Amino acid sequence: MSSLVIKNLHVNIGDKEIVKGLSLEIEKGKVHAIMGPNGSGKSTLAKVLGGHPDYTITSGEVLMDGVNILEMQPDERARKGLFLAFQYPMEIPGVTIANFIRAALSSRLAEGEELEATDYYAQLYAKMDALEMPRAFTSRFVNEGFSGGEKKRNEILQMAMLKPKYAVLDETDSGLDIDALRIVSGGVNAQKGPDIGILLITHYQRLLDYIVPDHVHVMVNGKIVLDGGKDLALELEAKGYDWVKEEETANV
Repeated sequence: MSSLVIKNLHVNIGDKEIVKGLSLEIEKGKVHAIMGPNGSGKSTLAKVLGGHPDYTITSGEVLMDGVNILEMQPDERARKGLFLAFQYPMEIPGVTIANFIRAALSSRLAEGEELEATDYYAQLYAKMDALEMPRAFTSRFVNEGFSGGEKKRNEILQMAMLKPKYAVLDETDSGLDIDALRIVSGGVNAQKGPDIGILLITHYQRLLDYIVPDHVHVMVNGKIVLDGGKDLALELEAKGYDWVKEEETANV
């Protein structure tokens, strides 16, 4: 099955349950968006999918093309085709962007295979040009001294080079001005297609003006409480999340 399926996922941090029976399917070729207020568990979900060790999964499954990735280490999940763009990308002093991406690509090759340097740099420069990143950034250490917009462009550059099967983008619009948002969104849109499923996590509808979702899901108090199309995001913008909570209470 070509999809990323989350089944009845329950997640704790310490003794506190954060994700409370969440189920969701992200199909290849589709863009799903999760919206929700602060503290609803959106970023926790992203970190759990990536394999963050601080969270305890008490029950549930995450199946990537039929295989339970919760039994895999984070690097194995990445090699299998899962990509996570962080809300707050980390700095990696001493490791250049060019070497970082090259190492990630090399880790997917069969034993004895190597990347051809000329082809690698041709692809890297083409992706950087599309994201309006100076080519000199290839020799800069990953995210060190970068602005918020530069860090987010670097995340999308990695996504473009790695060509994942599924991409989870955690608040990619956070901290971006309108020009950076346009460029980063254009980078994501350039990668949409039948071979990738994308999950956008965001507070705000403005990102969805640039990256139009096929499905919108509203997450409140650790679970999905409402599903719809792209118009649902506009309704949320107009009515706010208190409206969703009122709707949830009325349906109990």
